[in-house]
Amino acid sequence: MADELVPKKESWIESTREYLIDIRAEMKRVTWPSRAKVESTTLVVIVSVFAFAVYFKIIDTVIDRTVVAGYHYLVKQ
Repeated sequence: MADELVPKKESWIESTREYLIDIRAEMKRVTWPSRAKVESTTLVVIVSVFAFAVYFKIIDTVIDRTVVAGYHYLVKQ
């Protein structure tokens, strides 16, 4: 009875094999998206990245010009 409470030590080969079997079983239960869904969401991500890049470039330019203009204004006085 006391032996049941002590976990049996498996070799690393057995534990690795069991891990890989568990991964295979879990991957069979995964619901994979369709190709069309993957393509559409990828397109959304790419467009969003470029839109944010343009947005941040505009904001960076405005802030840069404001800081430079303020610096030149303060230096001249």
